Amino acid sequence: MHFLGELILILLATTLLGQLFSRLNMPAVIGQLLSGILLGPAILGLVKPNEIISLFSEFGVILLMFLAGLESDLDLLKKYFNLSFTVAGIGVILPVFFMGIASYLFGMNFLEALFIGIVFAATSVSISVVVLQEANQIHTRTGTAILGAAVVDDILAVIVLSLFTTFSHEGGKSGLTNNFFLNLLIEVIYFVVVWIIFKFIAPYFMKLAEKIEVDYAVVIGSLVLALSMAWAADFVGLSAVVGAFFGGLAIRQTPQYKEVQSSVSAIGYSIFIPVFFVNIGLSMTFASFIKDIWFIIVMTILAVVSKFWAGKYSSELFGFTKNEGNIVGAGMVSRGEVALIVAQIGITHHLFPEDIYSSLILVIIITTVLSPFILNYYIKRGVKNN
Repeated sequence: MHFLGELILILLATTLLGQLFSRLNMPAVIGQLLSGILLGPAILGLVKPNEIISLFSEFGVILLMFLAGLESDLDLLKKYFNLSFTVAGIGVILPVFFMGIASYLFGMNFLEALFIGIVFAATSVSISVVVLQEANQIHTRTGTAILGAAVVDDILAVIVLSLFTTFSHEGGKSGLTNNFFLNLLIEVIYFVVVWIIFKFIAPYFMKLAEKIEVDYAVVIGSLVLALSMAWAADFVGLSAVVGAFFGGLAIRQTPQYKEVQSSVSAIGYSIFIPVFFVNIGLSMTFASFIKDIWFIIVMTILAVVSKFWAGKYSSELFGFTKNEGNIVGAGMVSRGEVALIVAQIGITHHLFPEDIYSSLILVIIITTVLSPFILNYYIKRGVKNN
């Protein structure tokens, strides 16, 4: 029952701080992120990371990305695929290059430095999604570019991680098998299955669910489909959020999507998604802050700049305005849960020195907290200019 007390604190803190930041004309998600830092070991110590919070958090991010898929315009995603692929590709290369070099200069060996670069290669779009939703920007070309790039980015980062762990002979298994090329084939088959679900299975599945005379059968059916796709993505070595996003896209093409969107939003935003945001903040401590201050500052700057530049200048190459480029760049800055997972793989398999683990987590969380501030600034600037 101890968890119930923690859950009450989480829901109260996220609601009150979210309201405070909304009153300050800033995204409520910033307040929710800061709630985790406030309640967690970093400041008050009232809530500590535990298995139940992690499970709620994992379900929260899956629901968040499912909702992002439900709100996405597939035609726009197709239109900006080349842009999304370019942003994602450069957005993986720059962090690996810049942060790898910086880590090497801070005394890591080549493989350790390379892995730290890989930690910061993937983008966590979940934070940006909420900011875009609050600002009604998710249907714009910038919002679509961010969503598309983040999904491609995640896939590329998984491939890079698989390559590293396969050829370095130091990592653990990062896919379904120990063979990189077999893993790649399995992941390609996964996307073929996703296309079949999208084209043929989802419409019939939702029609069938509609005929079942059980309360919320359509919503349950949509969640079964989306969670199955998320589980399958995780099973083949991809991130579960990729499967959840495509699950949302598949349901989006059915007549039942509005009913699903309304119900899943209520489930997600009332309990699971706030826990996800708090869980990010719970990982933060200031134990190594003073000792590793320069490492933290340099890595934070490079983490922000590498993703921002990748999004900004790639977008401008495809005809986006300067401010639209800034919005795409800002939307790619957040690392969040994806980087935390990669860092956890690294520490488990001794891929970098244990004494810098806390500092890496701190850098990940700082980028996650900074991202909505930067994104909100450029969105508001774009609105003023219009």
